[in-house]
Order: sequence, then C-alpha cells, then structure tokens
Amino acid sequence: MLRPRKKYTVYDLQQLKGKRVLTHIHVKSPEEAAAAEEAGVDLMSCSFDSPDSQARLPLLVAAAPNSFLSGATPHGMASAEEAIRVGFLALERGASSVYCSASPKIIEAMAREGIPVVGHLGLVPRHVTWTNYRAIGKTTEEAEALYRKIKDLENAGAYAAELECVPHRLASFLSSQTKMLMMSLGSGTGCDTQFLFSDDILCDYDERLPRHAKAYRNFAEEYRRLQKERIAAFREYISDVKSGQFPEKSHLIEMEESQLTDFIERIHWESED
Repeated sequence: MLRPRKKYTVYDLQQLKGKRVLTHIHVKSPEEAAAAEEAGVDLMSCSFDSPDSQARLPLLVAAAPNSFLSGATPHGMASAEEAIRVGFLALERGASSVYCSASPKIIEAMAREGIPVVGHLGLVPRHVTWTNYRAIGKTTEEAEALYRKIKDLENAGAYAAELECVPHRLASFLSSQTKMLMMSLGSGTGCDTQFLFSDDILCDYDERLPRHAKAYRNFAEEYRRLQKERIAAFREYISDVKSGQFPEKSHLIEMEESQLTDFIERIHWESED
C-alpha cells in the first residue's frame, strides 16, 4: 500500500541539507502546480507580487495540496511593516514560505515574526542595474562579497537563499559554509536544490533559452500549432454559416407541429382582437 505524500515543513528541509539535492520548479498556473506535484517535484515557488498572483495562490495550493510552495513577494516593499503584512498574507493564503529579494533588515523583521523567508543572492534580476545580466562571483572580490551577503542573510534569519548564476565550484563551497538551504538557479550541482522555471522546462516562449536552463518540451511550437488550428476552425465555421451547412438538423431544437400551430393561431387571434 502506497503511503500518502508528506508535505514538507521548513524543519524537514533543514534536516535534509547536505543529504540530497531537492528538485524545485517555479509554477505559474494550477495546471502546472498539479502536474509538478504528480510528477513528484520536492518544492515549488510562484509569484505573489501582484493582485492577480495573490488571488491565484490559493488555486495553486488547492491544485497541489501536498506540496511545499513559496510565494515571491513584491519588489520594493517600503517598510518592514509592509513586508510582514505581505508575508503573513501569503502564509494565510496557503504559502509554505515566502521569497524576498529585499535587504537583510527587511528579511530580519519578517523572520522575527516567524515568517519563513527565502533570500536571493548572486544575479538578482531586480537589482541588475548594479551588475548587468552576468555571472556573479568570478573574481576573488565578488566571491568575498557574496560570502558576506550569505552571512548577512543567515544572521537575519532567512532559512534559505536562491543562488543565481554563481560559478558552480564557488556555489558548492558557499553552500557548505552556511546552515541555510542554497537553491541553485544556474549555480551548479553542489547546492541543496536545483531550481528551474516551468517556462524554461516547457519552453513556452520564443526568446533564447538561458544558458543555465534546459527545455524538456517545446510548448511554444505547440502554441503556434494550436493557433493555426484555431484560425482554421473559425474559418470553417464562418464558411459553414455562409453556405448554410451550419447549423445542421442535428443541431436544431424541434417543437411539436401541433404546439407550434396552436401558438401561431393564438397570436393571430390576439392580433385580430
């Protein structure tokens, strides 16, 4: 008899550090969340940075009720108070933890209230004005700065940090130097989780695939095929209407002839009166 899948807690994840690499997918729809859970992924994340994504979170949780799901909070939260409010809102709507790219000061305020927080290090897309889009940590100076930032996040109380586009041997070493879970996005095999976006796994966009990602399907091509099929189907419908081939007899609702005749006669009598 198969045992039901256990939903991870932060405590569970902390006990797994250094024991095995966890799989991690960022999902954007209930269909993707359900598929990821059925496929057996360990962790999921999703956006929680807009009214639409905040309303969607309970749907993702319902679609994958046995999965650990982190919600990514908005960029630019103005205060610790706002961060705490948003963090608790995410938890109330079913998130298992929250992702936050804010400063250690903001993260510390959330962690002090018991909110499980994931930070972000390395290439942080929301902060690329300071770095450009490139690998972070290829020099001694950048590696030292990255180490200090890891310790700052750890001291602030984050239980994990996404490590994006960091040289893989450096990432492996840094992961061994912290009690936080290191989530590798393009940072090699030596971290605690391997993280990819569903967009990349499914290749559901037309832009060039990032170097660190791997596409396992080509949904973009499938979307183009489906669009062609939509156009063809609509054209056939329009043609059938114009030629009288739609609706056919099988599409019509019939009325007994006697009932229709009786109705018409009654209308005539009323109009004559």
